[in-house]
This record gives sequence, structure tokens and C-alpha cells, in this order.
Amino acid sequence: MRIVLALFASVLFLQGQADVNGFWVFRTPVDDGTSRETFFDLKQSGQQVTGVMFQGRRRTTLSEGWIANGKLHFALNVNGQGGAVRVANYDGDLASGRLTTTTAAGATFTGVFERSSLEKAVPPRIAPPALHDVPDNGLVRTPPMGWNSWNKFAGRVTAEDVRAMADAMVSSGMAKVGYVYVNIDDTWELGRDAQGNPTTNKKFPDMKALADYVHSKGLKIGIYSGPGPKTCAGYEGSYGHEEQDAKQYAAWGIDYLKYDWCSADQIYTDDEMQAVYQKMGDALLKSGRPIVYSLCQYGRNGVWKWGAKVGGNLWRTTGDISDRWDSLNRIGFGQAVMNKFTQLDIASAMKPGAFNDPDMLEIGNGGMTGDEYRLHMSLWSMLAAPLLAGNDLRTMSDEIKSILMNTEVIAIDQDKAVKPAKIVSENETSVVLARPLADGSIAVGLFNRSDAAATIAGTWSAIGLGGKQLEARDLWAHQVISVSGDSFSVTVPRHGVVLLRVHAK
Repeated sequence: MRIVLALFASVLFLQGQADVNGFWVFRTPVDDGTSRETFFDLKQSGQQVTGVMFQGRRRTTLSEGWIANGKLHFALNVNGQGGAVRVANYDGDLASGRLTTTTAAGATFTGVFERSSLEKAVPPRIAPPALHDVPDNGLVRTPPMGWNSWNKFAGRVTAEDVRAMADAMVSSGMAKVGYVYVNIDDTWELGRDAQGNPTTNKKFPDMKALADYVHSKGLKIGIYSGPGPKTCAGYEGSYGHEEQDAKQYAAWGIDYLKYDWCSADQIYTDDEMQAVYQKMGDALLKSGRPIVYSLCQYGRNGVWKWGAKVGGNLWRTTGDISDRWDSLNRIGFGQAVMNKFTQLDIASAMKPGAFNDPDMLEIGNGGMTGDEYRLHMSLWSMLAAPLLAGNDLRTMSDEIKSILMNTEVIAIDQDKAVKPAKIVSENETSVVLARPLADGSIAVGLFNRSDAAATIAGTWSAIGLGGKQLEARDLWAHQVISVSGDSFSVTVPRHGVVLLRVHAK
């Protein structure tokens, strides 16, 4: 990638000598009206240049650097796909003030390279508050349902996309079966106005008008920020402006906040997470508007033990999901959360208004089969996980609609008793889960993790239903199935599921 940067020659020359000692910021403009910032701490010794690049959470040491004959050169080693190391080269002519950068990424930008400071790269630390329990906000007594922009649109999302998703949520029938929240993820931010209030970039010219539009559809709208100086994508975070941001969200009409850790780890340790997230929990309560609070810190520091104490309604228990079977399998069944706990190990931490969140749904994004997507929907429902679609709602096939809008499966997720699922049996290729429901029935999920169709067998007594006359309904086939005796045996497709609702006659 070729990047031409303006380097001001008057700054670079000190008493006729080139001097690049100190902090520098590289600003490259983005089409949405923002600029991405990368900071460098450069040290010059004669002709040699050494130093470090600051980019969000990353610190990368220069692999080489020099000044000679009015030319500046330094390079960085960048880890590419498959562990390959690629080199990003920075080369410039100091006399003309131009710096051309050839990076490992491959695109072209024009930006500015100018003097900065450590405080700009990493703002001074604000001590976290003393711990206390934030009162329950009374929201989402069952897991929230809706849509989030990231899995499909990532940083390309616009206000027009959000309006279109709201329209599609209604026209498709998703709103009628419980999908309510239309959530904007990262990259809506511009910066702050003279009073320090958050402002929106060109992609979101009028957040209040957008919220009003979503509300006019009978839906609710969500937004994204984080406790650090920058969000995960390098946009403005809420660090030091928590109450101000919460008040602005309320003024816009926001109903849901996803709050992502990211650059906060430049300032705080994991042991301080609870206090840092508590700060925004307090701010949301003071905002005067009911706002669902979604913690996103990937299951670190045992968040399920304290998420509700900071006012959280849901908290991520995993790293980011992707639209691949191995990701779904690992997050859903494997050691997906920090400290090697699985989703089932921590299932008892949930209660009405406070839920474990194994990340958003990938259903409909094209990377998995229909059976894998049905397993995805079934497992999330057995876990009482939030159901936040992440696909393009305008272009859903009939099969994807049937998966996302299966009301019998959604009823498991939304069961008001909010009781955790438990493992009945498991091995390397299959898992049987049972979850007691409010009406006395039991949801039974038979999950095949193997690469071929498999028979999964067991006994009703292991589920707590032995010695009773039973009735069962297959929630994907939408039909009653025959049940007799104490044992069962079901053929389950590769990477698939059979989901039953069983009750005594």
C-alpha cells in the first residue's frame, strides 16, 4: 500500500539538522470524515532511527530505520495470514516534506505525519471508582432479540443500512416473533464538539432522526462505544466522558448500548474491569432513559460473577464468533470463555435481566450449512443467549427465515423461568442438553458435532422423566413424535441437531 504523508520540513529541521526524536502521529483521512491515527515514538542516534509504533492496543518495534542525505527510512514487521511476516516500509524526502509509506496491507491513503505526545497516544489514567452494586434497570427479563450491524457490514454500516434493516425486520415478520433491537456497532463516531459531547460522522448525519425512524417502526435502536480512549476500530471511545455520553445517547433516543473493552487495556488491568464498567452502568441509570447495557469484554476476569453488579443486562463470554463451523463448535461447546470455563459451566450465572452472551448470530451469512445454522439457533436458545441476527435481513432465503423465525425454538430461548440447561451426556462428537421450562416441560437438545450423521441415544430417566408417560414435539420438524419406554435413539445429521420439547401426559 502506498501512503503519501505531508511532513513539515520546518519541524523536522532543528538548527539545520534533521531531528525526528520524539512522538509523532500519522493521520489518514477516512471517507466518513474521520481520521485514523497511528502514533510513533522515534529515537535518533546519528543516522540510526529506532522506536515503537502505537496502534490501538498494539506496540510494534521498528525493525530498521535511518536518516541519510535528507532521506528518512524506517520499517515494521507485520504478521500476515498464516503467520507470515510482511514488512511495512516508510520512506521520505525530508527536504520536500513528503513521506511515502509502503505498508503490508495494500491500499492507498494520503495523510499527515506531525509532532505529537505520549498523552495523545495513551491518555493519562483516570482512577476507577470504588465498587458498589448498581441497581437493576428492570429491562430485558428474557434475552434481548434483534439485529447487530457488525457481522455483515462491519465498518461499512451507514444510517441507510440501519433504516433498511428496520424496514426488513418488520416486513419479514421478524418483529412479530420478538426481534426488537436494531443495533449499530462500531464506526458511527466522529469525535467530540466544543462541549465534549459525542458527535456522529458522515455515515450517520442525524442520529436523533435515525432513532425516531426506528421507533416509528415499533422497534428500538442500539449504539456502540467502549470505556477506552478508542473503540476497537479506532474511533472515539467514552473514556472520561461516561456521563456525558450516556446523556447524549438518551437525548438521541438510544435504547441499548454495547460497551467494548478494546483500548481500555492500555490504561486498566483486568482486575479493574468491574469498576470501569460500573462507571458507565451508573451513568446510564442517571441518563433518564431506560437503556439496555451490554458488556463486551470477551469473558475475561469472570465477568459472569459481576456483570449484573455493574448494571449489565448481558455480558460477552467469548471472543468474536465467525461464520464457520469450527468457530461455532468452539464457542458453543468448547473452552470458549476465559479461565477455561465452557458455556454450560457458567449457565447458572444468568437470571431475568442478566444473561451470558456467546456473541451474535451468524445465521444467513453463508459460511455454514442449514443444519449448522439450526444447531446455532438451537444451542443459543438452550443457553438462553441473546438472539441478535447478524445477516442482511433484506436478502434472506426462505430457509434462513424459517430458522431465525422458528417460534417454537424462540420460545425455548425466551422462556420466562430462565432456568439453565444442563448436560445429560457428552463425548467428543455429541452432546445432550436438557433445560427445564416454565410450564413443566423440558427442552432436550441432541447435538451432533461429528462430521457424519450419527445416532444419539439415552434414557428419559437421565433427563428426570423416567417412569412417566411422555409426549414429545420435534421443534424443527414441527410435529409430535412417538415416545415409548425409557430409552430414546435419534439419528442426527452431521453438525446438526434434534430439538425436542418433552412433557408428561
